[in-house]
Amino acid sequence: MSLKFIEVMDLDDPKLQIYHQFSENQLCHINEPDLGIFIAESPKVIGRALDAGYEPISLLLEKNQTEKEAEEIIERCCNVPVYIAESSVLTKITGFHLTRGVLCAMRRKELPEVAELTQNARRIAVLENVTNPTNLGAIVRSAAALGMDAVLFTSGCTDPLYRRAARVSMGTVFQIPWTYLPEGAEIETLRTLGFKTVAMALRNDTKDINDNELKTAEKLAVFLGAEGDGLLPETISSCDYCVKIPMAHGVDSLNVAACSAVAFWELAK
Repeated sequence: MSLKFIEVMDLDDPKLQIYHQFSENQLCHINEPDLGIFIAESPKVIGRALDAGYEPISLLLEKNQTEKEAEEIIERCCNVPVYIAESSVLTKITGFHLTRGVLCAMRRKELPEVAELTQNARRIAVLENVTNPTNLGAIVRSAAALGMDAVLFTSGCTDPLYRRAARVSMGTVFQIPWTYLPEGAEIETLRTLGFKTVAMALRNDTKDINDNELKTAEKLAVFLGAEGDGLLPETISSCDYCVKIPMAHGVDSLNVAACSAVAFWELAK
């Protein structure tokens, strides 16, 4: 490969500040009023982001990755700086051990409007105040794999492009359409677009998840809440349906990511 790598020996290079001096929230807003940036981790996640049209700014990787899994990614990012370092130096720069030894700084893209995103959608997932990036990433992965046409987030959710969320999603956050709902008008917005709303909640006054009325609904929006707290009471009362997954052996509930997989599988049939 004729590409020239830039070897990093310490933390002083100002071009690497985006990898270790800014929080992910700061990176999101770093170019305001223009769009910010995010950091993608691992060749698979970076590759899916590139496939989705996200623009790379630079690469930072372990020396021993240049001829391994990252080789194709490096070739696809041939017009941006490629920084390499020993694993010990990278850990000091980033503050964590790298999965597959590769990071890529990328520019964010303008998010679509809800109406545009859901124009041809039958089944969508709606995440309310899911702040745990691991749960959010896992739910996005299930949504992409199990027949959801899009994912919508309330403003209280963690950023789907945060490094851990995107990595846990295995890059599927770049494969399934997503955007944010307008704050304070979440259910009203979806009803205007023709969606029936389903609250996944631990209540007794619920409809069976196998109910034919749900299966035959033309458009369904499936609401999932944060681990522990679940959906807001006002969200549950405002939804058209409330659904609880039957439990066995005295178990009271599932992790929200596991719940999402069951719900998506059943309601997307």
